[in-house]
Amino acid sequence: MEQMSLFDSQIPEPLAARLRPLTLDEYVGQEHLIGKGKVLRRLIENDQVGSMIFWGPPGVGKTTLAQIIAHQTKAHFLNFSAVTSGIKEIRDLMKKADANRGFGEKTIVFVDEIHRFNKAQQDAFLPFVEKGTIILIGATTENPSFEVNGALLSRCRVFVLKELAADDIMKLLKHAISDPRGFGNQEVDISDDDLKLIATFANGDARSALSLLEMVVLNGDLDEKGVTHISRESIEQCTQRKSLLYDKNGEEHYNLISALHKSMRNSDPDAAVYWLARMLEAGEDPLYIARRVTRFASEDIGLADSRALEIAVSAYQACHFIGMPECSVHLTEAVVYMSLAPKSNALYMAYEHAKRDALQDLAEPVPLVIRNAPTKLMDELGYGAGYQYAHDTEEKLTNMQCLPDRLLGREYYKPGTQGNEARYKQRLDAIKAWKKEHT
Repeated sequence: MEQMSLFDSQIPEPLAARLRPLTLDEYVGQEHLIGKGKVLRRLIENDQVGSMIFWGPPGVGKTTLAQIIAHQTKAHFLNFSAVTSGIKEIRDLMKKADANRGFGEKTIVFVDEIHRFNKAQQDAFLPFVEKGTIILIGATTENPSFEVNGALLSRCRVFVLKELAADDIMKLLKHAISDPRGFGNQEVDISDDDLKLIATFANGDARSALSLLEMVVLNGDLDEKGVTHISRESIEQCTQRKSLLYDKNGEEHYNLISALHKSMRNSDPDAAVYWLARMLEAGEDPLYIARRVTRFASEDIGLADSRALEIAVSAYQACHFIGMPECSVHLTEAVVYMSLAPKSNALYMAYEHAKRDALQDLAEPVPLVIRNAPTKLMDELGYGAGYQYAHDTEEKLTNMQCLPDRLLGREYYKPGTQGNEARYKQRLDAIKAWKKEHT
């Protein structure tokens, strides 16, 4: 148990904590889940909440939503940290939940950062979730398919929370200025443009936006009338960023990502790094850039250098692990590598041509020879008849037909001559020559 200090009561809570909503009507964002008539809202309002996992980026309201459930449902609410608690604490907590159940009372256990639990800790919850001793609500920024064990995940409903839109964050910031729990008891002079700048810097994270607002208000200029004036310069000082010409939801957003993509395609690392810096320093989400670089690795490089995709995925993971500003160097490594790598759009063109045929010939049957025959009837109908197992041949090749009759002879993948793809072209030419000879 923590010992209270004489001065603890004098330390104000952070703005984000003071303004935490207590009801669904105060909650901002996630309309797809808690809008009027939506599934999660109905479950909460009807007190029919079951075990669930909230998955979403930081600062989008996962913990807040759990606390609202605590206020609006008839259940004991126990807050549990995956960082500081172990199996012993879980078992002690389950004893309390069992006792509550004996009195006909429900217990909701909220586990923040549930992805930090190891398998043994997650397994400790499982029997109590199964028999209904507790309703488990987990919160995670990681994909629960990979971070929560399958048995526990199968007993929870996953709700995906989305990054907050700039309009949602603007609403929160204006509420913070006017609400007495925020700065409603003092006069704050800040323009809508500057509030929008704070919302942009926050990257969809409400907690980050409110923390930044609190910082700029506390560092604002107080005049003789008691009015706190907020300037663009003070915001830039608090964020250590310049307010560059950039709107993440507007035309400039697409202009800059296009400039990065085309600079890499044109093998210009200097231009690519410049456009990367323009986006990052203006507040762009590094994960968005990393996703676009990952697409580029296959669309514009492909098998000419198959390591490009590995580099791009590694850069994405690094951005996810450590965030800005540290991950800027990982993205720089990725865009320079993409710029210098040999180029080929053969994979992109192969799929586009195959997609066109697939859409036009949706009803083309799979050749019988490459169908499976898991039942006697299918076997009698000739499924798999004449199938040739390539590994049984010396060349590891057969002349078996794999395309539908109507598409026989189609060529989708046409490798170029850059980098490793030159070797793949030689290999493909040799395969085609062998098949032609043995047809």
